[in-house]
Amino acid sequence: MKETNSWNPNEYSKHTAFVSQLAMPVVDLLDPKKGEKVLDLGCGDGTLALEIQSKGADVIGVDLSKEMVEVAKSKGIKAFVASVTNLPFESEFDAIFSNAVLHWVKDANLAVQNIAKSLKGGGRFVAEFGGKGNMQSVVEAMEEVFKMHPEFGEFNNPWYFPSVNEYKKLLEEFGFKVEYIELIDRPTPMSILAKWLDIFANGICQNLTNKQFEVFKQEVEEIAKSKIYSNRGWILDYVRLRVRATKL
Repeated sequence: MKETNSWNPNEYSKHTAFVSQLAMPVVDLLDPKKGEKVLDLGCGDGTLALEIQSKGADVIGVDLSKEMVEVAKSKGIKAFVASVTNLPFESEFDAIFSNAVLHWVKDANLAVQNIAKSLKGGGRFVAEFGGKGNMQSVVEAMEEVFKMHPEFGEFNNPWYFPSVNEYKKLLEEFGFKVEYIELIDRPTPMSILAKWLDIFANGICQNLTNKQFEVFKQEVEEIAKSKIYSNRGWILDYVRLRVRATKL
């Protein structure tokens, strides 16, 4: 996936507010202290950066989305556009925090290398993102729809959903001691699956016409319905990988 990202902050906040709401235990795991310098990697609209800042930490936020960065700045967060694969820092932060971002970075080696480089010795890395099995029913449905429609082109999965062992090994290779790592099943209600696809499948479907995109969404819903729809509505099969590690 290309190294740019365009999000509509209002649509994101309206339909995916749960992303930040469910991340408060990750902020607790970070346990930010007064005077610490913390990087919020993929800060989005700054909601969690504000929480960290309220603990007395000095927070800098980076995000690929210019629109999101502008919203974060409007809330009083020091933020700018940057990618995890090209961070301009060296031994600068006491802690790096990231929520719901690193599954978008296919080059996980480069991401972890840059995180390690940006941390001071003894600095901690705390993150939560999609882990093995995350949204599997929807991903499989999307892939099936592309197979049914050769005119859509090739299906390119933009996500990286690692297992516990895979990510623990990667962190250790770049000089981290992993203190805690866990996969967490998080069945998540979603009112309309098509809205999720509008927000998160835009990169996958960037070459589709508007009409093709409507067909895509309808057929993904039809295929996924038997697995993740019930009398309670859509329940997305989210699986999160939560981790805390220290740079040696």
